Order: sequence, then structure tokens, then C-alpha cells
Amino acid sequence: MNDKKKGFITKAMMKTAVGDSFKKLNPKEMAKNPVMFVAYIGMIITTILTISPQIVGEDGRLYNGIVTVILFATILFANFAESIAEGRGKAQADALKSTKRDTKAKLLMPDGTYTIVNASELKKGDVVLVEAGDMIPNDGDVIEGLASINEAAITGESAPVIKESGGDFSSVTGGTTVVSDWVKVKISSDPGESFLDKMISLVEGASRKKTPNEIALSTLLIALTVIFIIVVVSLYPIANFVGVELEVSTLVALLVCLIPTTIGGLLSSIGIAGMDRVTRFNVIAMSGKAVEACGDVDVMILDKTGTITFGNRLAADFIPVKGVSKEELIKNALITSLKDTTPEGKSTVELGAKLGIKLNSNEYEKSEFMEFTAQTKSSGVNLEDGTRIKKGASSSIIEFASKNGGKIPIDLKDIVDGISKLGGTPLVVAREEKIYGVIYLKDTVKPGLVERFAELREMGIKTIMCTGDNPLTAATIAKEAGVDEFIAECTPEDKIEAIKKEQAEGKIVAMTGDGTNDAPALAQANVGIAMNSGTIAAKEAANMVDLDSDPTKILDIVGIGKQLLITRGALTTFSISNDIAKYFAIIPAMFTLAIPQMQLLNVMSLDSPKSAIISALIFNAIIIPLLIPVALKGVKYVPMNPEKMLKRNLAIYGLGGMIVPFIGIKIIDIIIAPILTLIGL
Repeated sequence: MNDKKKGFITKAMMKTAVGDSFKKLNPKEMAKNPVMFVAYIGMIITTILTISPQIVGEDGRLYNGIVTVILFATILFANFAESIAEGRGKAQADALKSTKRDTKAKLLMPDGTYTIVNASELKKGDVVLVEAGDMIPNDGDVIEGLASINEAAITGESAPVIKESGGDFSSVTGGTTVVSDWVKVKISSDPGESFLDKMISLVEGASRKKTPNEIALSTLLIALTVIFIIVVVSLYPIANFVGVELEVSTLVALLVCLIPTTIGGLLSSIGIAGMDRVTRFNVIAMSGKAVEACGDVDVMILDKTGTITFGNRLAADFIPVKGVSKEELIKNALITSLKDTTPEGKSTVELGAKLGIKLNSNEYEKSEFMEFTAQTKSSGVNLEDGTRIKKGASSSIIEFASKNGGKIPIDLKDIVDGISKLGGTPLVVAREEKIYGVIYLKDTVKPGLVERFAELREMGIKTIMCTGDNPLTAATIAKEAGVDEFIAECTPEDKIEAIKKEQAEGKIVAMTGDGTNDAPALAQANVGIAMNSGTIAAKEAANMVDLDSDPTKILDIVGIGKQLLITRGALTTFSISNDIAKYFAIIPAMFTLAIPQMQLLNVMSLDSPKSAIISALIFNAIIIPLLIPVALKGVKYVPMNPEKMLKRNLAIYGLGGMIVPFIGIKIIDIIIAPILTLIGL
């Protein structure tokens, strides 16, 4: 779906964004951003004064023209920030659209025959036949057959997946291709309403609505803008009183410098880029609200199998019976596993190697390997000299050893029962009549999760593991993984109750799922992430869909959500600090001529009032494009508790926002002061 190797911003995106920046100068477009609309009105006023300065009894056409040009650049830069963010989304949407073409479908008739129709003619409930080489015409569920399907057009992964009727792996997505075999698909959506159609609309921003946090921040920015309008209007009579003549263009420039144009120009691009980052992570968010909710998550509910654990039972230990050395047990276990390609067999060999025991497979080249079968409940090897070594269920191996006249070790039952109680699988190993011990297989916790759960805990997020295992097994896995709580012998109803319980306490809850039975819980959760490999019901109930079907991705999505909120907060802090700094940088310079005592506050020693205004205005314009990469990439997210995060951002973006304008405005003043003197300003 996306090419992660592509440049951050391509030349094509830049070219399109520049054109869109001018298109957004339409008053209807500008009115959508109240802060920048004030700057837009100010530009219109200064443009009129540039053409006819006598309207207000002034004669400052050149000065008015300079102010107009800088204001125009400020607005253009703000439009460019939004356009470049939208451009990244549209680039992904174009890639998705390339998978949509005039696909033909084999519509099945009541008599069993089929007729060729356009995919666009299919309706919800129609049944189509899709064979090897055909493209799935629209979203649906497999009702008959089994096929290997290439979903690269959607997920970006080239490895095909198996889809079959029934269960949680029956849903198919329009635009994917059948690689082998055939399936009959019952169409689940009407034309224009498929998953791919929704993805395209969401990715290109057509369906993006302002989130509650964005609306709240917009309201704050409008309030600040109104306050600064009042402040600037009040300055005019104050200036007249002390004998300072302020041109209308100066008041407009001062207003634009003081209102929060930095965050006002970047606010929309931050929101678009937040959804874009999630999309580039191969997750489709059904709304910006869902992405923001990720940043506010307090509780994460996770399935055990496939999320916290691998789902395959792997060798964890070798437990010999009395009278047998561990080395003897390991050696015989390895002999039975040399040609065993199952996860259990491979992990047995790997564990043996970690414990320092390796075998030369060439020595057993002529041995006969016996695969595991449901009938024998065992696997093993017949050595070249006729010796038989087996591993398998205790009942099978006990029967095997007994038939050869062997005695059953007195501690074997306790070892087997102990492993079973822990939720593990005991594989008993015997060589002819002698039983050597047990291989302890268990569902292994994925590496790195302990550290990630610790990070979540540091951020104040509680983790709850749901599993169908008995309480003893659940407690063992929970302790090993480092989750905060667990629900053993969990049913779909238990998940819903757990979510409701946390929400009743005012918590924001996230969970993942893929089955139809997960749909109610996904709908109940504030952030529901459905697996793309799952059922249509699960995907419709969730507000996010993971195209890679990786349940652990919920951990990363929370990080992306937090990064979005942190980026917005950091740039808002920087913008407001900027405005305060610019206020104290400009006002003293403006009134120094009339009130010499204010020279003490002119810490930057700006050359003249007009130099101060123009320098501040230029700084105000160029800071927007300089911050575009931060808005699009996001502020670097470091897991920490909210209090530490607040102090860190205030130190970096609050203090930085106060210092940078003083330095920037002074440098610009040094550069332009001689130029202004030369042209008589």
C-alpha cells in the first residue's frame, strides 16, 4: 500500500503543494482557519493601502507594500504546510486507486452457472466465483472453497494468505488477487462502499473531520486572537496620547505578529500528518478522533495468543526423571528432533544448542524419521542399527516403553502433571524401553514485550491480558510478560464487562480483535483495532484496521497517538511563547522615540520602529515553513509519565519559544536595517 522507502517529501508533492497553496487563497478556504483569516483580512487592508495610501491620510506606499508582501508570504507558507500534509495522504490514495480498475466478476446464477459482469454492478448479497488469477471484485466473505490470496495491493506484504469459509479468516478485500485454487465469495458491500473505497477517502483526507481536541484548541486560538485584536486596537489611542504616530499597516503587522499564526498555520497539517503516520504504519484509522483517542489511552486489553505469546508451543526446558542425567535426556530429545521441521522440533534443537549440546546431523543421515500423527501421538526416529527413540504424549510413550518391557519412572506422573498445570505441553522422551524424561513445551512470550509493558506502565497505561487458559497458566504468562492484570478463562462477554468497568471509572480503553465474537468488544472500546485478516464484522465494529494483522501493533499505535498530542501541545506552547517574546521585542522599539525610558526594555537594541516591525513580521513568516518538518514528522516521543513530559516540553518548546524570537528578530534586524535606511524607511 505504501512505500516506506520513499522520500519524506518528493518533488512531485512539493510541486502540487505549491499550486494548492495558491488555490487555498480562496476566501471560502481561508475562512476555515480563523487565525489565518485575520492575517488574510490584514493583507487585503495593506494591499488597498499600498495602492491608495491617501485613504487614511498616509503616504507610505513602499512600507505598506513591504508589509503586504510579507503577510502574503506568511499566509502562503501556512497554506503550504497544510497542502504538503494533504499531498502525502493523496500520494498514498493514488497508490490505492491504482488497484481499482474495471474488474470483471463471475456472478453466480441460481442454476450454478455464472455470467461475466462489471464489478461496479455487484450488489450486497451477490455471490461470485473467483478463480486463480482473478481479482476479488469487492469486499465479501468466503462461503465455499479455499484459496491462496495475494493481499499486497492492500497490505504491502507479498506473502499470500489462505482464506477459507467459516471461522475468522473468511473475509476478503476487493482489489486483492487469488493466486491458487478458487473460492465463492458473498459480496458484503455495495459499489463505492468497499473497504478500499473507505481507505482511499480517509487517506486523501476527504473524510477528515476536526477532532474534539482540535476544536478545543481552535477555540483557544480564536480567543487569543480576539484578545490581541483588542490589545492592538487599544494601542492606537495610547500611541496618540504619548505622541507616537502608528500607521494602519504597522497595527496590522503588529496584530499578525502577536496572534498565534504559527500554530494557526500548522494546526491542520498536524492533524492530517497524524493520520498519515498511522496510515504509513499500515493501519487505517476510520477518523482522526480514533488516532487522538490512542494518545489518551489509559487501559490496553490484549489477547494472550498471538499478541503476548507466539501461539506456537516451543521448548522451554528439559526435565529428566530420577536416575537420568539432563545431558542424556537432551541428547535423545535432539536425535528425535533433527529432522522435525515443526516449531516444537526446531525449538528443541535450538534449546539444546543454547545448553551446549549439539549433534552432527550427518551421523543420522540414514536414520528413518517418523512424523507425528494424531493416531500415534508421537514422533521419533529409527536409527540405522534398529534402535527406536520416540517423543510424544505421556500415554503413547508409556505404552511404547511398556511393550518393550520397560518400567515407568515413579516421578514421571508428577513431572507431567506439573507441566500440565502450568498450561504447558509435556513431551515424554524414551529410547526403546527406557524413559529419559520430559521436554517442557510452552507458549513463549514474545521478546521485548516486558520492556514495552514497562514503558506503558511508566506512561500510566494499565495492561490487561485476556486468555482462555486456566488461572494458574494465566498467572504464569502474566508474570513472565509483565502485564498488570489478567482475566483467565475469558469469554467475549468477559471482555465487554472488563471494558465497561474501566470506562465507568473514566478510563480510555483500547483493544484488538479479529473474530466475529470480538466485534461487540471492539465497538465498546474507545480504540478498537481489527485485524485485516479477520471478519467483516470485526472490521466494521472497530475504528482502526491493521492491514498487517499484527496484534502487537496496538503498542505502537498508542505511541503514534501520543506523538500526535505531544506535537500539537509542543508547537502550541512554542507558538504562544513566540507571541509573548515578539510582544516584548516590538513594543519597546515602537515607543522608544516618544518615551526614552522604554529604551531599557529594548533589550535587542532594534534599529528603528519600522525595522522592528518588519523584522518581527519576517521572522513570523519564516518560522512556519521551518516548523513544517516538525509538524509532519512529529515531535520525538519518549515514553515517560505525564508530569515529566510536561516539564520537558515546557523547557524545550516553552523556553525555546521565548529565546528563538529574540535571536531571530535581532539577526533579521541587522540584515534589513541598512536596506531600510538605503530606501528611506
